[in-house]
Amino acid sequence: MAHPLLDSPCRGFAAPTLGAAERRFLESLLPLCRADIVAMTSGARSGHPGGSLSSLHLYLLLWGLANVDPATPTEPTRDRIVVSHGHTSPGVYAVLGRLGFFPIEEAQLHFRQTGSPFEGHIERKVTGVEWGTGNLGQGLSAGCGFTLGGRLTGDGGRVYVAMGDGEQQKGQICEARRFAVKYGLAELTALVDLNGLQIGGATREVMPQEIGADYAADGWEVVEADGHDFAALYAALHQAAIQKERPTCILAHTVMGHGIPAIENQARYHGQPVADAVADATFRAAGLDLTVESLRQRRVAEPLRYHGVEPPGVALKVEAGTPRTYGPTDKTDNRSAWGNALADLAAGNGDTVPMAVFDCDLEGSVKTDGFHQRLPAQFFEAGIQEHHTAAMAGALSACGVLTFFADFGVFGVCETYNQHRLTDINGGNLKLVCTHIGLDVGEDGKTHQCIDYLGLLHSLHGFRTVIPADPNQTDRATRWMATQPGNCFLGMGRSKMAPIARADGTPFFAGDYRFEYGKADLLRAGDDATIIALGAVVGAAVAA
Repeated sequence: MAHPLLDSPCRGFAAPTLGAAERRFLESLLPLCRADIVAMTSGARSGHPGGSLSSLHLYLLLWGLANVDPATPTEPTRDRIVVSHGHTSPGVYAVLGRLGFFPIEEAQLHFRQTGSPFEGHIERKVTGVEWGTGNLGQGLSAGCGFTLGGRLTGDGGRVYVAMGDGEQQKGQICEARRFAVKYGLAELTALVDLNGLQIGGATREVMPQEIGADYAADGWEVVEADGHDFAALYAALHQAAIQKERPTCILAHTVMGHGIPAIENQARYHGQPVADAVADATFRAAGLDLTVESLRQRRVAEPLRYHGVEPPGVALKVEAGTPRTYGPTDKTDNRSAWGNALADLAAGNGDTVPMAVFDCDLEGSVKTDGFHQRLPAQFFEAGIQEHHTAAMAGALSACGVLTFFADFGVFGVCETYNQHRLTDINGGNLKLVCTHIGLDVGEDGKTHQCIDYLGLLHSLHGFRTVIPADPNQTDRATRWMATQPGNCFLGMGRSKMAPIARADGTPFFAGDYRFEYGKADLLRAGDDATIIALGAVVGAAVAA
């Protein structure tokens, strides 16, 4: 369903000021969306009305006037809108429904219901939602990934990240701020809902911080606006749209629970529905023939009709190239074999496939230097900022970019497990490569021994895990991984080893050998016992 803002000269925040007709249309949606927010949370007897109401003006402006069309919500050149405080899902669903992305009645009746796409925190399966951000602090990192995606694919588009003020306390946001400035992500705009409240009360009491000063200190353009004035917010977004040198942060001063006087400025309505009488009054004010009682009855009686959408997949035509073969005397480590294969992939695909490699100050150790030399503009040094980098790489991987994140196991798996979990939930296409796993990094001590990687990654149902046995299998597994859709993990130690050989001394994982995921290879035949091994211990098992 089209809405009247699709043909507006204010589209993309291009015009200097918000037109009167546009403002009237947006204001006409406010009471309806407030009622929708209340309908969802009161019908479900749970949810987050307070922040949904304080962010409502932001959401109406963003989805109303950014370059996003409900008729073509996955158009590659679209703008991307990321909501970091995903618990404000009622506000997101209300705006998307009223602008025609899906029938609003489905969200009103089936919010937080088993089997419904309208979960309590936003999910990609809802039309118009770009990324399921999960726990707070993830959205700005995802926004960095989407911004890089627009650049690397040539699709362009601006990226908007809506956030709460409480989540600014998280360190990952600091990491994302610095990265965005380092790489000049001027297409990126952050909008912070400054309602001054979080679960524990006033944000200044829970954890004092100077949000605007923090962004400015890191090099962002900072603009302040009344978060409940469409014209003022639009002017700030226009200023961001014409900024060509650095990212912009808009500080939107808002009121929790805005528009429903009975709950305004009360922290408990962060996650508590309004009283039934207040809900019914809100429905009447919006001209809706609804009551809380009727909603709850219909919630049980009426079946779900909108089941959501499958996120668009990523299909890349990657040339695996010719595998390298390491001979019996070529004692080397798996990480060098991975690095060589990665450099080969860069040489064979760099002109035809968008690629990116992320490093966290370990380029020489994780052997991404060969790629860096071949494709310097597609190598991103993120510093010692693993949480941000993992989340950013996951989002970028969903943009049609062959994305590798290389790190030590204890940082790339243990420390960043949640970020990979979210990439898994969102259906990413990340190639996670970790060296220094297991006891092979024993000299560094137990704090740096990633021995739980199998258990952790097997809990992520969309990840395929590969632990190659030697440099030859590492080379072939790397090339296989690059050609596969979906998330993959390639893990290895750091020590040098002789290639696994056949009984006649020739390399086993060479010649006609092709890596096949999930297939065991018979290295030696016998009748006395069976030894099953993977990774670095395979050589020892053969020798035994």
